Amino acid sequence: MRKWLGVAVLVCALTGCSGGQGEEQAGQSQPLSTVQSDAASPAANGTTALPASTPTEISIPKIGARSSLIPLGLNADQTIQVPPVDQPMQAGWYDKAPTPGELGPSIILGHVDGNKKPGIFFRLKEMAVGDEVLVSRQDGRTAQFKVTHVEQIAKREFPTDKVYGDTQGAELRLITCGGQFDQAAHSYKDNIIVYAALVPPVS
Repeated sequence: MRKWLGVAVLVCALTGCSGGQGEEQAGQSQPLSTVQSDAASPAANGTTALPASTPTEISIPKIGARSSLIPLGLNADQTIQVPPVDQPMQAGWYDKAPTPGELGPSIILGHVDGNKKPGIFFRLKEMAVGDEVLVSRQDGRTAQFKVTHVEQIAKREFPTDKVYGDTQGAELRLITCGGQFDQAAHSYKDNIIVYAALVPPVS
């Protein structure tokens, strides 16, 4: 298990998502622990990976999401930082984890909404097995990922090991808030988690 796993547990809170929900998402009920999966991922059983390189942009064609990527570290309480809630269309990558395309699970976070506007991952819940995620990198390469698993789960049941644990290949996790909006807590009750695996580059 990677050494940064222990300090990453509390990412499930994603408290920044509470900063002004969009009307279309707020209060919308979705089934708890909805799961789509495909055991046969392109890199699940191999070690195909790229060298480390800072990611610069994410593009998700199916949901029309595109954003530059800012590095996210840890807060003083050891929770993972989130992108600024007043810039809901900004996505960020957790810089203590592997970079996208590198061996292991890379983590990209985005808001479902914020400042009373839809966020970069507002439509993340629409992702399905086989969908494409593209991450541009500083080395000029674009890491292409294929979605293998989509999950909606209560924040109190966040699957820490599955999200942050070691993997046999280069993988990606996209995380945002979802489910019902808890007016009292000013946050969503669930997380939407998209799991994806690197598509091996054509040699």
